[in-house]
Amino acid sequence: MSKIAVARSSFLAAIGLTAFKLVVGLTTGSLGIISEAIHSGLDLVAAFITLVAVRVADKEPDREHQFGHGKFENLSALMETMLLVITCVWIIYEAIHRLSTGRLEIEVNLWSFVVIVVAIIVDFSRSRALSRAAREFHSQALEADALHFSSDIFSSLVVLVGLVCYTLDIKIADSIASIIVAMIVLGVSWRLGQRSVSVLVDRAPEGVTQKIEQLLHSYADVEKVENIRVRSAGPDIIIEMTIESNPMLSFEASHRLSDRIEQNIQDAIPRSHVHVHMEPSGHDSSGHAQETSLGA
Repeated sequence: MSKIAVARSSFLAAIGLTAFKLVVGLTTGSLGIISEAIHSGLDLVAAFITLVAVRVADKEPDREHQFGHGKFENLSALMETMLLVITCVWIIYEAIHRLSTGRLEIEVNLWSFVVIVVAIIVDFSRSRALSRAAREFHSQALEADALHFSSDIFSSLVVLVGLVCYTLDIKIADSIASIIVAMIVLGVSWRLGQRSVSVLVDRAPEGVTQKIEQLLHSYADVEKVENIRVRSAGPDIIIEMTIESNPMLSFEASHRLSDRIEQNIQDAIPRSHVHVHMEPSGHDSSGHAQETSLGA
């Protein structure tokens, strides 16, 4: 199944869950279910953003976007994070308000439990499908959607426990459950936000530079590596570097070495785009970024 097909099915699932939860939540007055409905509503918005993002990210590079459109996926993940944080603030405020004013009465019926159980089943199915697609396509947008649905599973379980406690005459359980839901979502949002911002500000992916240096140690004709630059753009990793090679190599041999290094890095690091600038050792280079001496 393609990225777009997976994103579209998640969008449709979010529509159904949001409508179901909202109707039951408003009917029963349960803040826990209403908070779940709003959570799913933001999942609906997030799923739509993801659907648009994966469509745009798959476009080929053009004159305005010469490194491709991959960062649209990272931007969509950041937008999802912001939406989740806004929702969590509202849920926590409303729950504290109900606890402080004593307005804790809700109606718990069969539909209260049915909607939560159905939500858990759908969220589990979508989370697994999105996680598989995210790994297959190296998509942060799909991974963000998968985290949304997986967090919904835990938050729905919390609401379910809250409803059970309410039927046992523990009135504060529903409001407390909604606060726990919000805290769970905030934790997920923090992780998503960190990763999205890291890509958008061109932070080097963790461990990639070290992996490149280890690969280059196996080449006897590579004497020094300068200016290793690594950044992510959606599912792709863009790598640039300058290598000082054995000055005795001919131009043709240096070119073959450069091609071989680029291919080996691409094989070792999926979805990587590698550019190697080769210079003979001792050449006066003006690069001042990262320099790694590999020695003999």
